[in-house]
This record gives sequence, C-alpha cells and structure tokens, in this order.
Amino acid sequence: MSKKIQPPIAKIIPKELEKHGDVRLDNYYWLNDRENPEVIDYLNQENEYYQQSTAHTKQFQAILFEEMKARIKEDDQSVPYFYNGYWYITRFEIGKGYPIYARKKESLEAKEEIIFNCNEMAKDFSFFNMAGLSVSDDNKWISFGVDTVSRRQYTIQIKNLETNEILPLQIENTTGGATWANDNKTFFYSRKDEQTLRPDKIYKHILGSNPAEDEVVYYEKDETFDVSVYKSKSRKYIIIDSDSTMTSEYRTLLASNPQGKFKVFQKRKRGLEYSISHFEDSFYIVTNKDDATNFKLMKTPENETSHENWVKVIPHREQVLLEAIDIFKDYLVVSERYNGLNQIKIMPWKGKAYYLPFEIETYMAYTTTNIDFDTEILRYGYQSLATPSSVIDFNMRTHEKTILKEQEVLGGTYDKTNYTEKRIWATADDGTKVPISMIYKNGIILNGSNPTLLYAYGSYGVTMDCHFSSVRLSLLDRGFIYAIAHIRGGEDLGRNWYDDGKLLKKVNTFTDFIACSEYLIAENYTSPEHLFAEGGSAGGLLMGAIINMAPNLYKGVIAQVPFVDVVTTMLDDSIPLTTGEYDEWGNPNKKKYYNYMKSYSPYDNVVAQSYPNLYISTGLHDSQVQYWEPAKWIAKLRILKTDDHQLYFDINMDAGHGGASGRFEALKEVAKEYSFLLDLQGIQS
Repeated sequence: MSKKIQPPIAKIIPKELEKHGDVRLDNYYWLNDRENPEVIDYLNQENEYYQQSTAHTKQFQAILFEEMKARIKEDDQSVPYFYNGYWYITRFEIGKGYPIYARKKESLEAKEEIIFNCNEMAKDFSFFNMAGLSVSDDNKWISFGVDTVSRRQYTIQIKNLETNEILPLQIENTTGGATWANDNKTFFYSRKDEQTLRPDKIYKHILGSNPAEDEVVYYEKDETFDVSVYKSKSRKYIIIDSDSTMTSEYRTLLASNPQGKFKVFQKRKRGLEYSISHFEDSFYIVTNKDDATNFKLMKTPENETSHENWVKVIPHREQVLLEAIDIFKDYLVVSERYNGLNQIKIMPWKGKAYYLPFEIETYMAYTTTNIDFDTEILRYGYQSLATPSSVIDFNMRTHEKTILKEQEVLGGTYDKTNYTEKRIWATADDGTKVPISMIYKNGIILNGSNPTLLYAYGSYGVTMDCHFSSVRLSLLDRGFIYAIAHIRGGEDLGRNWYDDGKLLKKVNTFTDFIACSEYLIAENYTSPEHLFAEGGSAGGLLMGAIINMAPNLYKGVIAQVPFVDVVTTMLDDSIPLTTGEYDEWGNPNKKKYYNYMKSYSPYDNVVAQSYPNLYISTGLHDSQVQYWEPAKWIAKLRILKTDDHQLYFDINMDAGHGGASGRFEALKEVAKEYSFLLDLQGIQS
C-alpha cells in the first residue's frame, strides 16, 4: 500500500433548511453550485486523492481492462431484422468503440448502405450517444438524436438516405426520438423542460419549415407526468403516451392524417394504468382496471375506446404478473412473471395455449424485435447467469427453434458447466421470503471465507433479471460469488412486491437487503470480512441506507451515482425528476412523508460510527442524480466516520448518469470498481 495521503476536507458553510417546523443543518449545501470555482476545485481534490490513493492498483486496473476487453468480440453485429423492405443491422469494428448502423435492400446479399458511422461522428467529443433512429415510410428520411454532454438532452437531426446529406435542421433539447406520419414529411417529437428536463410537450414538424414555428400538439401541464410519442405496430396510429408513476393517459391520431387532432383514448383517472396495442379493428389494453394489481388484458373497438367498452381477454391472476403482449395475425404472445421468473405464453387465436419451456431459476427470457404481424415466427432472447445471451427465432406453429446468435466469449476457455448458478431464499424481518440469485465457480467451499458481491436496485418496480456478463468473469474466476438480491421495491414477485417497497414502506427495501446479507453470512457463503455490496442511482440510495443501518456487515461498498440526499432533492421541484417522483418516494411537502424519508435519507443519517470501505462514483453532468448529492455525503462522512477505511470519490468531469460513452471506455470504470474489491481482498493479479 502507498503511504498515507490526507483526504480533502470540504469547507463548512452552515445552512439551515426549515420545513414543517423542523430545522436541518446542511453544512455542505454550497456544493450544489456547478459554476462555483471552489466547488470544482474541491471535486478535483477528491479526484486527485482517489488517484493518488489507488496508484498502486493502476497496473492491475489495466490488466483487468484488457482481460475484460479480450472476452468481447470486437467485430460483432446484431441479428438483422427486416422492416419495410430493408434488413437493418448494427455492427462494430475491431478497435472501434461506437456502432455502425447499416441496412440492405430486400436481401442480406444486397450491397450494404451505411446509415451512420458513430465512430466518425463521435471523434470530436468526449461523450457521444445516438438515439431514436426512425425511418420514414418511403425509406427516404431518417431522424436521429445526438447527445454530446450526457444530460440526455438530444438534438434531433434528419438525414436524406438517398443523397446521404444531413439537413441543416437541428431541434434541440428533445428526448431524441421522432415519429413519422404516413405523408413522409411530417414528424412528431417530444421536448423537455429546460430546467427540470421533464419531457412535457409534443411538437409537430413539417420538413422544410422553421422548427422555431413547430406546432405544440400536446402540452402536459401536470408536473408528475412525462410524455412520449410513437407509432403503433400496425402503423395506423400516432400515439401520445402521458405517464406518471401510477396513472396513464393515451391520445391517438390516424397516421394518415397528421394535420388532424389527437383524441383521448381513456381520460386519466388516478391509479388507473394502461397501455395499448392496435390490431385489426381493435385496441388491446394491458391494465390494472378494477383492482387488477398484477394487470389483465382487455380489448375495445378502435372507435369506442373509453373504459366502459373494454372487455376481458385474460383475467387478473393473484400470482402472475402480466408484463407485456406481442400481437401477431394468428397468435397472441404474453410476457408474464410467476414466482419471480419470466414466462412466455403462446396463445393461438384459434387453438391451445402453451408456454416456452425454461429449465432453471436463474435466467431471463424476453421477446425482442417482432415488427411483422403476418408471421408465425416469434423472436426472443434468452440468457442466464452462466449462459451467454442468445437470440432465437421460434416457430409458433411447428415449435421449431433456431438460434440465430449466441454471444461469444472470446479466449476459448469459457465453459458454463464450470460454474454453479442457483436461487436461494432469505427471510426478511417481517417473515417475507426474498429470493437471491447467485453464480460462482464450481468447487467453492462454503466456509464463510468466499469474497461475495451482493447487488440490488429495489425501486420503481424495476426487476433485476439474471443476465449474463463476460465482464463479471474477472471476479468469478478469482473466487468471488456474485449474487443479486431481488428485494421489495422491484417488481420481481409481482406488483405487490413493488408496492411493499415504496412510499411509506420504502424501508422494506433496505431491511430486505440486510436480511439477504445476513443469510449469506449465516449459510457460510461469506462473512463480514468478505462481503461487498453494490448499487447505483436509487440502488445507491440503498447502499447509503444499509451502511447507516448495518455498517458492520460489509467489508466494502460500491455506490454509483447515488441518490442520497433524499429530503433536500425531493423538496426542490426545480431539479430534474423531482415532481414526477412523488408517487415513488412521497411528497415531503406533506409532513408524514417528510418525516419518513428523513428517517432513512442517507445524507441526513450519517453518524459518528465505523463505516465500510467505500468507492463512490458520479458524473459532473448527471441529470438524474445531481453530482452534489454524493459530494455532500462524502464530505459529511469524512468528518463523522470513526474508522480509517478507504473512502474514495471518483468524479467523471465529462460524463453524466450513464458514465463514459463508447463500449470499451465503460470497462475502465468497471476495472476501477473491481480493483477496489480485489485489492481489499489482497488479490492484486
């Protein structure tokens, strides 16, 4: 280890924050000014401290990076899909970090047309992301969005696919996507509020016109809702989607009549969630109407769409979460979740329904690009903790399965039979059984000495499925157990699993994770000297909460872009996302929610105690979780913690919430995290 380097200590400028007669003293509130040179200076000092303190791991980081990169097929490409006369392909070239988007007319043997080479487009930027590619029905125009700052504010541009000319048109501060009407000259797009970055307006643009004069066709005034626009799979309708955490509202317009007025599908009603799919003369609706907590499927005539016309197709089931549907001419495909596991159900419109068979409990299966109605082929993806991802075409009539592509793990040494993957169940404080999925190399002895990384998220109803990662092998092959805690706040075991981990039940998320940690220790998988925890964003909030509540369970914790200053952020409605989050965390302008979130907010609950070793990362331009949340948290931890454990703050001064851009740059960030874990276990090669 290097000689002891002194960490930076942030200046204290006390600020009193009063609400409901309660005064919180925030000594580091001043760090929220990105334009203040003193703030930038402090962040640079933290970066310098991190770099100096980990200088002895730099060579190991480089080894890890090259090792992880060497497993990835550099000249990889997606499985082609056919749409409106063209095969579309995304591919990578050796040594290049960004994708190339291409297409071939009618046949895969046809000459390749390169639509975009993002390597060329990204070369002048430290960050580059392209999103929202959308081709007009006549195949002449493609719209695309570009973000070069990493605040998810995209500039929409248009390319002429016949001449390869990019038009001078630039529409700024959008979500990146655009939806073409059938006239091939009109498109609709969503724009963001400049300050909160909430997508709140849908605009209509006609090629050749001045974008400053674009018509606002819908303005979502309710600050708890976001809006988006898309085209139905049938290509008959342009659809505007207004969504909050627990309420939906859609508007439809015939794609052949872009100058018409959008019609409300079913007026919003608090607590009523629904999504719509058009087929023939009907809309199919996945909804929680009439207390269908786990959702059911209904349908309605396309010209009579209000809820009194909806009729049941698949009833609500207490144990099965209905997640999504894919409609085909002769089949309905239903994506479900039962006992925490994905299920894909094939339902012929005429005939007997059946499920695709999956043998293990640590997999994920999902329908992918299914654009055509008139086909008997379902395309789906499958992977598990030990099985590389594959894309499969399944014939729903003959039940024949064709594996189109399986992710390659280069190096020639990977064999999934060398690893054990399984699911176990911990018991939470209130008796609830919580699943844990895990993978480790065969031959591990359960003697409490195995280094273990426990990962979780646990918010927004986001399910943490068991995905394969070739990167993760760098831990597994060095003796680590990798585990995912499927805690409440996600939707892993149905909608109630989510409802029991939000608002005034949020603490269940944290106590579930602690119960999973204690179970791994009790069952001798690991011990506090060898147990590590990891989470990002709202999962970073989880990390902040557990180290306040049970710091002695963990040797080290990784928190990426952590949401840790919950009360202050949720009281500031100028910050991106805040108002739309009230149904997730509660509105602290109401006293009961204020008191509850103050009881667990990591920043507000830092105390004088020993904390685990900590590696915390953020991006200066993060629009989802502002950089100052972890900055303030770390400043407070430095003053109060009673240990001499590592506390590192790694700030990417160029990037935002998603971290570095380019597929290999992101591996450098993983190498930093892995070197932190491995170094604490005395593993340096």
